[in-house]
Amino acid sequence: MPARSPAPALRSEPLLSLLFVAPSDDAVASLVDMLRELGLLPYWERLANVVDLRNALARQSWDAVLCVPGINGLAPSTAQRNIRELGLDLPFIVITPGLDEKQALRAMKSGAHDVIELNHLELLLPAIEREVREARQRNEHRVALEMLRESESRFRALASNLPGMVFQLRLESDGNFRFLYVSEGCHKILGLKQHELLASAQRFVDAVDAADRKSLLAALADSAEHVTMLNWEGRIRSRGKAKWVNLRSTPQKREDHVVEWQGIVTNISHSKDIEAELRNSREQLAELSFHLEAAKEAERERIARDIHDELGSILVRLKIEASLLAGKLPAEAKTLKEKALSIEALLDQAMGTAGRVARQLRPGILKEFGLSAAIESQAEDFAGSTGITCRTHCESVEDGEIDADTSLAIFRIVQEALTNVAKHAHASLVVVRMQRENGSIALEIRDNGRGISDADMAKRKSFGLRGIRERVHALAGSFDIRAGEHGGTCLQLQIPLPGAADMGPTELEPMEPQGNLF
Repeated sequence: MPARSPAPALRSEPLLSLLFVAPSDDAVASLVDMLRELGLLPYWERLANVVDLRNALARQSWDAVLCVPGINGLAPSTAQRNIRELGLDLPFIVITPGLDEKQALRAMKSGAHDVIELNHLELLLPAIEREVREARQRNEHRVALEMLRESESRFRALASNLPGMVFQLRLESDGNFRFLYVSEGCHKILGLKQHELLASAQRFVDAVDAADRKSLLAALADSAEHVTMLNWEGRIRSRGKAKWVNLRSTPQKREDHVVEWQGIVTNISHSKDIEAELRNSREQLAELSFHLEAAKEAERERIARDIHDELGSILVRLKIEASLLAGKLPAEAKTLKEKALSIEALLDQAMGTAGRVARQLRPGILKEFGLSAAIESQAEDFAGSTGITCRTHCESVEDGEIDADTSLAIFRIVQEALTNVAKHAHASLVVVRMQRENGSIALEIRDNGRGISDADMAKRKSFGLRGIRERVHALAGSFDIRAGEHGGTCLQLQIPLPGAADMGPTELEPMEPQGNLF
């Protein structure tokens, strides 16, 4: 039966667990007493054969093994060999009865960490503490290395499964770039192997399309200078094919002014193809919209011409006939004369309505007198038909400043905006202002109605607002609609004049107070 110390009482500090390999308890007792005198209260156990040794090592962990050779005990080499076979790193100290250099040399060659003579047991405690400390340090180092290997393994597994190339790039103090790490995805993205990029970062720059290299280098330089996120899109050439890639990375600046990026390069060719298809689809829709608008304007012109030329002339002839009829009636036919005059009044009203409809369908005043006059005329018709006061402040646009199609589009926008006011605003006053600002036509329409909410603007069937947006977009202009500062709704847009399309839109200046609206 292996001998062992009594179970230790509960203590706040950890106890050393010592395993003695000795032929007898007497050989251990003096060593334990000496350690206790020096202030060490170990938990210990003695064993004398290989079976007990292996069982003890399997049962619990030990801080050190102390071997006292004897006639009936285990040889140090045998004990150490069994410890190694179990894959344990335990401090192994041999205690010899005298100074035998050959025996000490054999013990050290077999794996002993130290050899102590019985005549110098004062060295035992420092040796135990030293070897235990170094063993724990070795164990912590092994654990750290194992954690590092596991972390690297997880990182490489993650990097190899990401849809792109994970990289670590360094900008050296001499201005040269160097890849510290690239994942296996580099071959799929660039057609290059890892060692090729690690050997020369220039291989990546050379793979970038010549038209995009300058923007890449500029993005890297800006990111390095300001330590800001790098987010670059460009084309690369891989095996003769062009790919769109996105390079996204966060830089870190070290104390020696070296900048490092950790990020990923992903293939975005598919999304770029979808963007191109969407852009082509929008262009086709825009062309279709232009065609429909042109067909609509042509139809409006035809209807307006029929109303003006045919229906208008018929109404004029009817008025003349009714006037002649009223003039030939005898004075005593008072009732008939009143009817004739009533017919004349109805014909006047019909002629006015026909003229107004013809102007709305195709405003001839737009061609003859310009956009400002057409808007003022539309405002008058709007006020007359709805009873809503409509004020206009329109600067005249000189001939040649704006083409006919743009004039017509702006006129239709004003028409649609006033129609929306009549339908939804419940307003009593509308103000329309048009002026030239920074190479563009600025148009503003305000009302004092109930205002407009986000829900109103998000309605799927708000075709009026959608039509205004489409017209403004087709003219490369800007559009904004919002609730007014003092109630009501404010619509603002800017249309660039020919030759000034590259000038950005500017804020409209607040209008002068008008009655109870502003």
